[in-house]
Amino acid sequence: MTTTIEKIQQQIAKNPILLYMKGSPKLPGCGFSAQAVQVLSACRERFSYVDVLTNLDIRTELPKFSNWPTFPQLWVNGELIGGCDIILEMYQSGELQSMIKKLQ
Repeated sequence: MTTTIEKIQQQIAKNPILLYMKGSPKLPGCGFSAQAVQVLSACRERFSYVDVLTNLDIRTELPKFSNWPTFPQLWVNGELIGGCDIILEMYQSGELQSMIKKLQ
């Protein structure tokens, strides 16, 4: 049987842009997740997401795995980018867009 950590590793490996968030892009469960979705949508690139409100095992284990205590968490190309504030700062500086363009 797959452990939660293995499931997280597989999700990160399989999805070039992955957002662990509360809720879904259409119905975010918190303001920070909503902001992260807005920023990613503005980058005009498809991204995957995992709702940590319906995946309690991931909600519990991911902060230990990533060493990042809060949600949302953005992963690009297997690397943790950070949470809402970092995503916003990187978007405003243009760094996020160029990082996402390099994936293509």
